[in-house]
Amino acid sequence: MKKIAMWGAACWAVLAVAGVASAGTLEDVKTNGILKCGVTTGNAGFSAPDEKGEWEGFDVDLCRAVAAAVLGDPTKVQFTPLSAKDRFPALQSGEIDILSRQTTWVLSREASLGFLFGAVTYYDGQGFLINSKKMPDVTSALGLSGATICLLAGTTTELNLADYFKANNLEYSPLVFEKIEEAKSAYDSGRCDVYSDDQSNLYSARLSLSAPAEHAVLPEIISKEPLGPVVRQGDDRWFNIVKWTHFAMVQAEEFGITQANVEEMKTSPNPEVKRLLGMEADAKLGTDLGLTEDWVVRIVKAVGNYGEVFDRNIGSGSPLKIARGLNGLWTDHGLQYAMPVR
Repeated sequence: MKKIAMWGAACWAVLAVAGVASAGTLEDVKTNGILKCGVTTGNAGFSAPDEKGEWEGFDVDLCRAVAAAVLGDPTKVQFTPLSAKDRFPALQSGEIDILSRQTTWVLSREASLGFLFGAVTYYDGQGFLINSKKMPDVTSALGLSGATICLLAGTTTELNLADYFKANNLEYSPLVFEKIEEAKSAYDSGRCDVYSDDQSNLYSARLSLSAPAEHAVLPEIISKEPLGPVVRQGDDRWFNIVKWTHFAMVQAEEFGITQANVEEMKTSPNPEVKRLLGMEADAKLGTDLGLTEDWVVRIVKAVGNYGEVFDRNIGSGSPLKIARGLNGLWTDHGLQYAMPVR
């Protein structure tokens, strides 16, 4: 018992040191000249290396935006591919500065794990992918009783799945994998009948299957999956930078500020646009964040506004062609709503 108590005290000591170490993430990033970003092990549209080995995707661009705001250079990012199981220890230990890896905002991850979610960058929900050629009569998740279902370990997917099948008196057999690639491969080879994950992941997974046209995403959404970047608690300045980076990109879209016209928009007579772009007299919003006053200009020049990032990676300009839906601006009846930059 004494050894257990000593071990527990040591663990708490390590966590306390980690908390202290995280208190100056902005200064650490500036000193190191690099932002350490945790991403998936490979998920097309969100975070995956291209044919040249360069990371690209919706979540990748969030990290590039933060690097542009903090370091003035969107290329100053070190990407660390992480499984669902490894992502939280990597953030807790300080191996990464920010986790931008399709992670669901839930109470326990803030209350017990000591994290903070910067914002909801993508509103998602869990769904089901089936081979409609092998299961032609299944048009609803309610027809999946008895199915073997592939899913990822260490995610909210497991609990959501259990709750849904229990509530509907359905039976199923879970086949759990640590990595996305493993789950997709098992599903594609027929080891399981269904692949269940966030619906955005299902559209991405379908692209990599041997016969994509044979597979269909069922209409049911069985959960709320608000996804966004995650940071450690105890560092309010860093939390604010990550949070307001997202809001700045959303606000830029609302104002019609793009990569192509951001320099021109700096001369706009609109006081809100001038304030956002750091052109207001006696501007100090950037300074208050610990950045330069042109931090939003840097972001938009680097990756574009929220809509540009969405369309390029997962929307109409991408192979995924995911509709904006809930991720549209509030002015278009979506949920993306930036807090006022003032």
